[in-house]
Amino acid sequence: MDLHILLLGGLAVVVAAMVQGTLGLGLSLVAAPVVALLDPTLMPGAMLVLGMVMPSMTLAHEWRHVAWRQAGWLTGARVATTPLGVLVLAWVPARAIGAVVGVVVLGAVALTAWRLKLRPSRRGLIVAGAVAGVSGTAASIGGPPAAVVLQHEQGPRLRATLAAFFFVGSIVSLSALAVGGQLTHHQLLYGASLIPGLAIGFALAVPLQRRLHGPRLRQAVLLLAALSSIVVIIRSIA
Repeated sequence: MDLHILLLGGLAVVVAAMVQGTLGLGLSLVAAPVVALLDPTLMPGAMLVLGMVMPSMTLAHEWRHVAWRQAGWLTGARVATTPLGVLVLAWVPARAIGAVVGVVVLGAVALTAWRLKLRPSRRGLIVAGAVAGVSGTAASIGGPPAAVVLQHEQGPRLRATLAAFFFVGSIVSLSALAVGGQLTHHQLLYGASLIPGLAIGFALAVPLQRRLHGPRLRQAVLLLAALSSIVVIIRSIA
C-alpha cells in the first residue's frame, strides 16, 4: 500500500471523524471523495469498515441516549433493502445511484428547511432506512436520509441513534458485499489501517459536542446533508 495514499486518506479520516463525532454524520461526505480519488478500488468496502468502527466509538460514549424504537425502524428497513443494494450495484453504475439519492435527499432538505415539518414517524423512519439500505450499500451514502428524519432530536439522542443505525447497517452491508463477492482484502486492510485516524478525530470532536445543540445543531445537520447530496450529484455527473 502506497504511503501517500495511507497518509492522505488518514488525514481525511481525522477530519471526517471530527465532523461525525460532533454532528452524528459526515464521515462519508468528507472522507469518501478523498479515498475514492486516491484509489477507486477501495470503495465502498474501506468506507464501510470505517462506518462500522466510528459508530462504535459514539455508542461507547453516548449509548444511554439511543432512541431504540427509531433506531429499530431505521435499521430494520435498511437490513431489508440491503440485498437490493448489492443487486443494484451489480447492474447499475454507482454514479447513477448516487445521483438519484443525492437529488432526493437534497429535495427533502429543501422542503424541511422551507416549510415541511418532518418528524420521525414510523413511516418516515422506514422510508429513510429503506433508501439508506440501497444507497449505503451501493454508493456509501446511508447517512443523509436518516439524518433528515431525525433532525429535530437533541444532540446526544441524534448522534447516538444515528450511531446505532450506522453500526448495524455497516455490518449488514459489509456482509452482503462479502456474500456477493464484491468485498476485497485490499479494502478491508486499508479500512483497518485508518482506524487510528478515527480515534484521533473522535477525541477532537468530544469537546465540540457541547457547543452545537438545538437549532444550531439542526441547521448544521441539514447543511451537511445538503452538501453531501451536492457532492454526490457532482461526482456522479462529472
